[in-house]
Amino acid sequence: MTRPLSKSRFRPGNAPDATILQEHAPLLRDIERRGVLRGSLSLGALAMLGGCSPKDSETIQATLRAVSRFNDRVQAWLFDPTKLAPTYPESMVLKPPRFNAFYEVGDVNPVDAATWKLELAGRIAERQPWTVPQIMALPEQEIIIRHICVEGWDYIGQWSGVSLRLFLERVGADLSCRYVAFRCADGYWGSIDMASALHPQTLLATKYAREAIADPFGYPLRLRTAVKLGFKNPKWITSIEVTNDYPGGYWEDRGFNWFSGL
Repeated sequence: MTRPLSKSRFRPGNAPDATILQEHAPLLRDIERRGVLRGSLSLGALAMLGGCSPKDSETIQATLRAVSRFNDRVQAWLFDPTKLAPTYPESMVLKPPRFNAFYEVGDVNPVDAATWKLELAGRIAERQPWTVPQIMALPEQEIIIRHICVEGWDYIGQWSGVSLRLFLERVGADLSCRYVAFRCADGYWGSIDMASALHPQTLLATKYAREAIADPFGYPLRLRTAVKLGFKNPKWITSIEVTNDYPGGYWEDRGFNWFSGL
């Protein structure tokens, strides 16, 4: 026998119009699909860890790395290379942007634009180094997007530069490769999947709020993509490599999730 619903101040007296659910059915199905995948991932991790001794740190770490690699594959499968991230008005732009690195802002070593060069490697046809004037002469695109840090903070930023896709096409990169890797003047390194590199909101940024990026924020060149967490956007880039060999990254090699999509 079905019991009638009890009265509650949190339950509306009138049921919502059923057409609301019909109108948003695709979104609900997407949420449900993602929830099942995440739940399966969590259960799988618990199941694999259940047979591990707390003292067996190597086995636990290996299991967690396997789960992380599986999570990367799931995120890549869910990623829609045509879906655009939300954009915002100029009135919301934070000036200057927030600094973040694996060291304090006082330890930033400014890059000399006169001697800076962008080196190219891997599956790229034209590997001649690029200078600042050459980069600045390329067609410019602007995006105003939210920067989301894995630490839990965010801000709205206004970035300008050349589309990474356009640049890769210009230098004859093999766009069928799996990874685009970056090396930086401060010793940082990172990499992203090719689908994210080709996303229409992924730039090699040279400007912030329509002015040259200041030294602490990556002058003269940094990656800025709307589809990744903040640490996936390396600053002070000095080299780009296109490859099928997994290149890792500074934080990823320390246990952070590699795909780290939004």
